[in-house]
Amino acid sequence: MSKPHADLSGAQFLHGVASGEPMTNGFLIWTRVSLPDGVSGDVPVAYEVAIDLDFERIVARGKTRTNGVRDWTVKSEVQDLKPGQVYHYRFRVGETVSPIGRSQTLPAGMVDKARFAVVSCSNYAFGHFNVYDAISRRDDIDAVIHLGDYIYEYGIDGYGGEVSKQIGREHVPSHEIITLADYRARHAQYKSDPGSIAMHSAHALIPIWDDHETSNDSWKAGAENHDLSEGDWDERRSAALRAYYEWMPVRDPKPGIAAEALLRTFQWGDLLTLATLETRLMARSEPLNYDTVGPTLATPEGVAQFKTIDLVDERRELLGQPQAAALKMTMTQSVQSGTRWRLIANQIIMAEVQAPNLMPLINSPSIAALAKQVPQIRDYIALTTLDVPLNLDAWDGYPAARERFYDMMTAAGASDLIVLTGDTHEWWANELFAKDGRRMGVELATSAVTSPGGSAYFGEDAATYSRLLNERNVMVRHHNPFGKGYIDLSIGRDSARADFVRVDTILTTDYTAMVDVSFNIARQNGSVVLDAL
Repeated sequence: MSKPHADLSGAQFLHGVASGEPMTNGFLIWTRVSLPDGVSGDVPVAYEVAIDLDFERIVARGKTRTNGVRDWTVKSEVQDLKPGQVYHYRFRVGETVSPIGRSQTLPAGMVDKARFAVVSCSNYAFGHFNVYDAISRRDDIDAVIHLGDYIYEYGIDGYGGEVSKQIGREHVPSHEIITLADYRARHAQYKSDPGSIAMHSAHALIPIWDDHETSNDSWKAGAENHDLSEGDWDERRSAALRAYYEWMPVRDPKPGIAAEALLRTFQWGDLLTLATLETRLMARSEPLNYDTVGPTLATPEGVAQFKTIDLVDERRELLGQPQAAALKMTMTQSVQSGTRWRLIANQIIMAEVQAPNLMPLINSPSIAALAKQVPQIRDYIALTTLDVPLNLDAWDGYPAARERFYDMMTAAGASDLIVLTGDTHEWWANELFAKDGRRMGVELATSAVTSPGGSAYFGEDAATYSRLLNERNVMVRHHNPFGKGYIDLSIGRDSARADFVRVDTILTTDYTAMVDVSFNIARQNGSVVLDAL
């Protein structure tokens, strides 16, 4: 191997440390080495894992190397540890020692409880990562489940640009990210946030991506926020995923396995099975969009065509057959082994949610103001009278795929799901039902770390919009467009509890965290149900 061509006395760990991929006998640890100008070649990195914070009882040591080919990031698998144990870890380059990280292995055997912080949608430009900081201050969290939109691709003139100028959090680079160097720089900026550094050092991360890790409203062969002027989609997606794997505490793809296949299962003893879904890049069909299908809904015939043919087309995919088969096997084994709970980490709203009739708002001052930014808003409001789905970029845009998923879970004996969801930047607590009335479980959707929800665009009418949505949809037990935060999810053997935890501001780092609403999740007739506390 080549050697570095400068001394390493100036090495730093500016992006902190992180851990992920927890197992019963170990976990993966991550860092990134920032080096003085002029360093090239391979840089040796050592790590230590200990039971105590003082590292007097070291249980594992190792050495690895990094270089510019992988943007100076470091990942190592730590093994031969004990189940259900908290450990501390650190890295060393030369005489420079990294901050100390904390992680823990998965428990084995009979397990009484587990606790997760569930987060999503962390746009650096819209505010400080106070939600991450709040999570870092807790020592009762077993893992942080991140449901996607960990970074955003926009430039300083895009989504969040105006706010970022006011609070001094403009995106780097300043343009929309497209190349490998762009995506690396954006990940580096997000990992430099103090709240991010604190959370990653305190807890293991179990992440899945949504769309903004590549580009807005992405699907297998393209994205809404990508056009020919930005080059080849496959090249952009590959660059985004390469940077993701470099900068995130996730296991690199095995040879012969597509980078898009970030499919993992985590087992907390006999208490719960947690499976992550990939719904963007492996198999997703091109999404329908009201901007394009709207004109076809101007006639009764067009509405009938949309509802009975286009929308329910059996060929439209989200998961793809290989992922579906693997998931069915996972859940079948979970049920047959007697595991108490089954959790799905999912990006997009799974419950059936119909758009409420918004015509009472069409002449309101807030809609008039919104129309100056989004001229098509009144066209969308007119569509809400037609009994159509609220959001086509959710499972509602792929109802046949959703029914296949439900049928598969029923066949596995797993009609008692707790589905965890991100994407909308708003709070949801939903009941899940198949078309034939089968109860499939419940859905808990977290608000964002910083990104504003769609309801925010309704201004003073946001509360009215939310009320109309709740009234229209019996499956929606709770919807709240206000506040940023995370879900504190506690799982016991006989019941579970979800606290929706909100921070009072993201515009400064002086914040307070509080519980807005809580739900109990109980078993009932082979499934699970929600009860507000």
